[in-house]
Amino acid sequence: MELLSVSLILLAVLAALLISGVWIAITLLGVGFVAMAAFTNSPAGPLMATTVWGSSASWSLTALPLFIWMGEILFRTRVSEDMFRGLAPWVEPLPGRLMHTNVVGCGIFAAISGSSAATAATIGRITIPELKSRGYDERMAIGSLAGAGTLGLLIPPSIIMIVYGVAADVSIARMFVAGVLPGILLMVLFSGYIAIWALMNPDRTPKRENVTTLTEKLYAARFLIPTVLLIGAVIGSIYAGIATPTEAAVLGVVGSLALSVAGGSLTWSNFSASVMGATKTSCMIAFILTGAAFLTVAMGFTGIPRVMAAWIGGQGFQPWQLIAVLTVLFIILGCFLDGISMVVLTASVILPRSRPRASTCCGSASSSCWWSRWRKSRRPWASTCSFCRASPAGTCSTSPRRHCPSSC
Repeated sequence: MELLSVSLILLAVLAALLISGVWIAITLLGVGFVAMAAFTNSPAGPLMATTVWGSSASWSLTALPLFIWMGEILFRTRVSEDMFRGLAPWVEPLPGRLMHTNVVGCGIFAAISGSSAATAATIGRITIPELKSRGYDERMAIGSLAGAGTLGLLIPPSIIMIVYGVAADVSIARMFVAGVLPGILLMVLFSGYIAIWALMNPDRTPKRENVTTLTEKLYAARFLIPTVLLIGAVIGSIYAGIATPTEAAVLGVVGSLALSVAGGSLTWSNFSASVMGATKTSCMIAFILTGAAFLTVAMGFTGIPRVMAAWIGGQGFQPWQLIAVLTVLFIILGCFLDGISMVVLTASVILPRSRPRASTCCGSASSSCWWSRWRKSRRPWASTCSFCRASPAGTCSTSPRRHCPSSC
């Protein structure tokens, strides 16, 4: 049977299962099993068992439940109230006034939670009632929160970055490093839009309530100190080469528990609720990852990703054109699937084409690997490439076919 027909049949099975309300993880496993049993001669059962175990035994996944638990703990603290009180005097002089607290607050909370849903829920729990009571435009207030809530996907420690790192077999620490500047740029763009909208609609923005001095602003900023310290402990330890993402996640959990104790919100009910919430979310994501891992292997046996990558390459797309096509694809998929499901579902097809051919575990062969050298200077005892997972010098444990460039 032609690969086009096979692809259409598998897409029909995928759509039928998703529309019928079957769990995403079960859907991925089912489509992979159909692909293996119907269109290949390989044993589907043993391959499923080994793939599920292999994807579940990844050490990189240990950071996932810890970061989720940290977000669950902070969701039940007063951190959002403190951030609003600390940020309000600083953003009130700007066009748009307190609506900027949605953007800045989401950016700060994203750096300590890693979840877009937790970010939007935690910040919105305080800002939306406050903005509505002060007469701000409701549509703009909710829209700015919905947009800024997505910063939890980009600013580290992002849960979806961990999922992508496991699915794509790339360094999670390197992805965390790469996510900061785009996240800050996105915050600036969100705030810029709010400012332009406020200047064009001055009648829909309340007037400034009071004028605060620099001393009063600095005094109000004391409410941000615990959050900033927690961000420094989590993100700073990764950038400085002191801790791996998993170790930084442990620091984040300890710090969030300390904030809960200091704020008086650490009760037994809150603690047990945070543990159960983190357990449910972690199990859901891990289940989806196992299904996606088996689907990826099944697609490889059918040859569909190879043919798709060759077809895309034959179209002669420039890098920006490929990014534009993928953007439209993810916008369409986003209408039906959540972010994690989209990542694991499309990884097997998109990665073979989007990943550079001459890549290495530290970047291109001509890379100076400045980050790797700097971290080694901070940790002279380390004999491994900073983007390899505890592998001997000169090799990359993510793939035996890749090697660190000699400059590492």
